[in-house]
Amino acid sequence: MHCPFCGEADTKVIDSRLVAEGDQVRRRRECLSCRERFTTFESAELVMPRVVKQDGTRQPFDEDKLRSGIMKALEKRPVSIEEIEAALNRIRFRLRATGEREIKSMQLGEEVMTELRQLDKVAYVRFASVYRSFQDINEFKEEIERLSVNGGDGPDPVDVAKALADTDKGQS
Repeated sequence: MHCPFCGEADTKVIDSRLVAEGDQVRRRRECLSCRERFTTFESAELVMPRVVKQDGTRQPFDEDKLRSGIMKALEKRPVSIEEIEAALNRIRFRLRATGEREIKSMQLGEEVMTELRQLDKVAYVRFASVYRSFQDINEFKEEIERLSVNGGDGPDPVDVAKALADTDKGQS
């Protein structure tokens, strides 16, 4: 590691500690030439798989796009930022754990729906309506019924209608 003060190539590590819940190593270093001290952070470089869109095009995984889609679905819903970040971390972890270099956008969408189903059923229905391109109210009703059967208590249809109306107003 080059010294940021004098540019010397020889520095020595004088202290190392785990930070960021063990995801990073903080190192205190000292330049052997000018004796200045500085801190570096080391973390594993984990490459996310590329996303293969339905039309066959490939693009890099875009965490901002993922976060934006989840935030849009959760707009005006009682879900904390910490819960959202934890869901994003779980999605990233599962995608990396596949070991694949590419994943289909459909798989990514299903991962998002899995997390939203756990976080907030109304947000799940919102996301599903866009993701699955619902064409009419019957498709909403069928999805809500599926949630009620598979996941215990489904969202109240009135809550879903209000949430969707709020979303439509926000886009105008």
